[in-house]
Amino acid sequence: MILVSSYFFYGWWDWRFLGLIAISSLVDYIVGQQLYKTENKKKRKGLLLVSLFVNLGFLVYFKYTNFFIESFVEGFKLFGKDLEISTLNIILPVGISFYTFQTLSYTIDIYRNQLKPTKNWLSFFAFVSFFPQLVAGPIERASHLLPQFYKTYTFNYKQIKSGLLLMAFGLFKKMVIADRAAVVVNQVYNNPADYQGIEVVLATILFAFQIYCDFSAYSDIAIGAARTMGFDLMKNFDSPYFSRSITEFWRRWHISLSTWFRDYVYIPLGGSRKGKYRTYANLFIVFLVSGLWHGAALNFIIWGAIHGVIIVLEKATYKLRKKVFAKLNLDKDNFSNQLFFSLITFSIVVFAWIFFRADTFKTASTLIKNSFNNNFTVIFTDRLYDMGLSQGNLIILLIFILLLLVFEVYHNRLKIVSLLNKQSIFFRWSVYVVIFMTIVLFGMYGNEDKSQFIYFQF
Repeated sequence: MILVSSYFFYGWWDWRFLGLIAISSLVDYIVGQQLYKTENKKKRKGLLLVSLFVNLGFLVYFKYTNFFIESFVEGFKLFGKDLEISTLNIILPVGISFYTFQTLSYTIDIYRNQLKPTKNWLSFFAFVSFFPQLVAGPIERASHLLPQFYKTYTFNYKQIKSGLLLMAFGLFKKMVIADRAAVVVNQVYNNPADYQGIEVVLATILFAFQIYCDFSAYSDIAIGAARTMGFDLMKNFDSPYFSRSITEFWRRWHISLSTWFRDYVYIPLGGSRKGKYRTYANLFIVFLVSGLWHGAALNFIIWGAIHGVIIVLEKATYKLRKKVFAKLNLDKDNFSNQLFFSLITFSIVVFAWIFFRADTFKTASTLIKNSFNNNFTVIFTDRLYDMGLSQGNLIILLIFILLLLVFEVYHNRLKIVSLLNKQSIFFRWSVYVVIFMTIVLFGMYGNEDKSQFIYFQF
């Protein structure tokens, strides 16, 4: 039932691309069986290469062919030669980056003798195409999710209620915050020459919250939907904007992807086992690859490089910073210091988001240049309300962003959901009704461009 539902769900977008999921699943199922049967190192490497070639071959063709063609043409232009090569009309299959990594982890883990292959092809196909997290993650490991398909599930009221509540929270973040912020972000980033100073800064900060609320909302809905059926998916976000360093940020942001790159790219490159300079190189490579994974464009590569450079600097200066803190008798856990380092980290992340959101490198450059223009007086005029949102909607957006931040602070400390479950049934259902009515009354409707989840494009 899950497999049929998942294939129907994906096929509703474009039935032709069901063949990609089916082929990837079939190849990795067979490769997994054969890897387990042989101990011949040469044959095992050959089998792993088959899995890598098929899965990454699909990914490279659909996602990067036009990027390579454009780069090839631009490269010849540097030498004064114009090549008449046009790009191909290729549709990017939704979720291909996610399910490709998910199925690859299965064969790689078997190759490393960290996992035994399943003999149940139906469970494996369902694992690869599991509809709640098929198109935007979390990217699950076979060792965690696959065994859950062997279990028999019974009706569990608490689990279903917990899943529905998490889905409602995701809908709140998506419809009330992300889609409302998208109005301002799209207005400014689609017309970069028309906005200056504080307008660009405000739009970029709002994009930071848009992409967080948009992507974490999808993860919440996916985890919640799976939970209502008895499945447990991994946590994908952990209040990332409270991080005190870029290193910590990546432990809290898109956790399933960052841990995937750690286990299947960083460690195979040598990790931190081959000296500090090799470690720095490995870290930087991982973030370049991460940028390229997000999109076949120079912007995404620069975005990944910014994070890579900062993380390398943090790693290289760790001992020096520790000595300075000790010398100055600074307590990193002091509230004022936590706030300071969180604001610095958030500022770096927001700056990098410019390259992530801008359509081209030229657009990003224009926005960065315009952001330095001093026009702080616009906050005392109606100019801010010419960015797509009315005064009332802008105030609503800022209030809900603040409430979200307050909730995340106290949820981590007080476990608000657990406290809620201890209250009377009248109080609990009052809270549920308030959440539902907030989504209904303050949700944004009627614009397909805003309502699309951002990570569907990856």
